[in-house]
Amino acid sequence: MSTQDNHPIVVVGAGPVGLAAAAHLAERGLDFLVLEAGTGPAAAMASWGHVRVFSPWRFNLDHAARRLLEADGWIAPNLEDLPLGSQIVTDYLEPLTKLPALAGRVRYGAKVVAISRDGLDRVRTTGRDIAPFLIRLADGTELTASAVVDASGTWPTPNVLGGSGLPAHGEPEAAAFIETALPDVLGADRERFAGRRTLVVGAGHSAANTLLALAQLASEVPGTTVSWAIRTGAATRTYGGGDADALPARGALGSRVRALVESGAITLHSGFSVRAVAIDGGQVTVTSRSGASVTADRIVSATGFRPDHTIASELRLDLDPIMGSTRALAPLIDPNQHSCGTVPPHGVDELTQPEANYFAVGAKSYGRAPTFLMATGYEQVRSVVAALAGDWDAARDVQLELPETGVCSSSAALGADDEASCCGTPEPADVSAARGLATGIAGGLLTLPVVQAVTTEAKTSGGCCGS
Repeated sequence: MSTQDNHPIVVVGAGPVGLAAAAHLAERGLDFLVLEAGTGPAAAMASWGHVRVFSPWRFNLDHAARRLLEADGWIAPNLEDLPLGSQIVTDYLEPLTKLPALAGRVRYGAKVVAISRDGLDRVRTTGRDIAPFLIRLADGTELTASAVVDASGTWPTPNVLGGSGLPAHGEPEAAAFIETALPDVLGADRERFAGRRTLVVGAGHSAANTLLALAQLASEVPGTTVSWAIRTGAATRTYGGGDADALPARGALGSRVRALVESGAITLHSGFSVRAVAIDGGQVTVTSRSGASVTADRIVSATGFRPDHTIASELRLDLDPIMGSTRALAPLIDPNQHSCGTVPPHGVDELTQPEANYFAVGAKSYGRAPTFLMATGYEQVRSVVAALAGDWDAARDVQLELPETGVCSSSAALGADDEASCCGTPEPADVSAARGLATGIAGGLLTLPVVQAVTTEAKTSGGCCGS
């Protein structure tokens, strides 16, 4: 794979996967530049920093990044502890960006709005593979690159409430009543939910996180009620693998949610495909396609995420019509067939597009599939960077070990009888190690503080994380 020596390789996004790509590029001595729209590393992750991931540190550290850090004297955290999102940012990613190998190569406030070929639109073929990429930023600045590793993620483009993939009638007008995934219910956003009726829409694990936090809030503040709407006829997928999960913290999620539904702390509305949202004074009424309705003060839309490929509209992309990933990757990640733990190893061959040297990696590479894990993204960029360096043996020696599970990701909030129950408050190390807790969302790994699992009979082997 050839790249132009006089142009850097540009990485879009300074999240965990983008910075892992930077670490691999640095190890191989390749010139690179990381462009990050936020004001610091992992801006999306920082926005859900109050959430504790279900996977221990050992699954959240990229090997190249760790080698660079430890060579500079960095001491890894306890590899079996479950970090908060904020801890991944402050204890791992921020130190990584300050290393001599990366310092000065990460540019913040650099939002990419378009990627093309310098002097060529999508139609032009002659000379295309040797023309540098042209990258335009929101401030009008333009840069050139020999290759583009797009790790911009999916967090800025959540799915809509509407059950058919289209916005529900009245959804745009009701935007002031709608929260996006993973509000800090027990922390910074507490006042918006305390003493109010909240409807959570979605059957994935960001929905489950919010349900658990709201149930905790309801036990503390009178008048707080929690409703939950899912499209399917049963919540089996959300209840997940329970104690059969290879990550105990992940398995605790479904067990806890099921117990709260059965106790009446959460009111479940199944078979509820959202059709319309109507404002009625200071509240909203959400109506399903069957005519059922729920009235609430707040709505949390936890219906997943989708990639935005518009910045690459002048590049030649061949996307799977269902997943929105590459065609080669789509059958490997299809949530109708795979959970996170059953996605097979994949790398540069599965991520290659007709546009030479452009690679979407990380959560964005998965399109609409909610089965992405950070460890998968780390192996993707290791393979892609090896290919960009011309080391095809390493690029195609793709290996990935993931804990098997019937669910994509999960989390469980502390029960009402636990003292350290605030979302975003780290548990004591001995509690975290003994119990483990977790959560997850499409496009990343998240969680709330842990709770001991309640035994459940629901064990699935299929899809996960959908709404």
